[in-house]
Amino acid sequence: MAARNSPSSDVGCYRPAARTRRPLGAVAKTVVVQNPHRARLRRQRSPSAFLLLVDMTGRGNDAEAETTAEFADRVTAAIDSASLALLLSLGHQTGLLDAMARSAPATSGQIADAAGLNERYVREWLGGMVVARVVEYDPTAATYWLPGHRAAVLTRGAGPDNLARIAQYVPLLGEVEQKILACFRQGGGLDYADYPRFHTVMAERSGEVFDRALVDEVLPLVDGLPERLRRGVDVADFGCGSGHAVNVLAQAFSASRFTGIDFSAEAIGRANSEAAQRGLTNATFERHDLAALDKPDAYDVITAFDAIHDQARPARVLANICRSLRPGGVFLMSDVKASSRLEDNVGLPMNTYRYAVSVLHCMPVSLGLDGAGLGTMWGRQLATSMLADAGFTDVDIAEIDTDPSNYYYIARKG
Repeated sequence: MAARNSPSSDVGCYRPAARTRRPLGAVAKTVVVQNPHRARLRRQRSPSAFLLLVDMTGRGNDAEAETTAEFADRVTAAIDSASLALLLSLGHQTGLLDAMARSAPATSGQIADAAGLNERYVREWLGGMVVARVVEYDPTAATYWLPGHRAAVLTRGAGPDNLARIAQYVPLLGEVEQKILACFRQGGGLDYADYPRFHTVMAERSGEVFDRALVDEVLPLVDGLPERLRRGVDVADFGCGSGHAVNVLAQAFSASRFTGIDFSAEAIGRANSEAAQRGLTNATFERHDLAALDKPDAYDVITAFDAIHDQARPARVLANICRSLRPGGVFLMSDVKASSRLEDNVGLPMNTYRYAVSVLHCMPVSLGLDGAGLGTMWGRQLATSMLADAGFTDVDIAEIDTDPSNYYYIARKG
């Protein structure tokens, strides 16, 4: 959960400071870190995998060659795919997909009994999954099964590769559709309280990445960082949400001191509870408005995971991060993999979904505080420009296969 900022006079869209900067190419470098096995898995994914997403971009700029009938087919397929996303979300939340992955072909009654669910609802859900070609069906035996190659990206055992978990965002965002409709007409935005389930789902997603990759893949992106953490340094996570990343790091590096900072009292409470359950003595959590935070030269390392684009005052938050770092300190930021140029985002898998998340969540929670409203798709060009304006002298951009949705920005304070 990204920390929120209280309203202030810093209103409107971000405008870069009027000062000379090095060209973008001189500021940002890209490093790609790949695991061959996971790279193969990513190549197998397509925009229409399991019909979860349909390539609504069609033929790119060749719109004149597309007929009305062809376009209607694409829209029809998109509606069908959105319906499948609802069914996948139900399958994830009920545990049906996990149960079927462990089961031999079974009747709807057997599947319902194994999952402890109502048979009639399970049978109708199975019908939708069969016609979507996700679940297979033997009409002679009236049995259903989930093939292993599909279960590999639809169950909790898949970890960060679980697409059914992502499908939850479709019905979740639909819950605020009417409120967003009012924002289109009246302006303004929404409060985090309008999304009671969003941060639970987000924590599940990010938790899988943190558990699998944070220590072994993300931290080594910064030269020498694991060694520094083993020796002992002061680390803060800005916009820590429920604090899982902080607690994972604190458990892995007992010599270092970790502080999680977030605006949400509820999130800080959950973070403290997890730290207590883990028996951690080197993890603390504080509630602050990141835009008003005043902690000069307090930390050696600061992290922010999928938090900056939601901020009402992102430029001010980034400046505060730079100010909070000691000389030579490092800021490690993950944020959505996108370009600031709309034309670069056309035709790429999941980008329609990301714009939907932006319209229905990320932009409104910032605008609800009279904020900048960066949105999910603010992109690497604007991100690197804002990091430079905040005072960072050098920025690298890295990617890892375990988290294909994000860029990892490594910014250093001179």
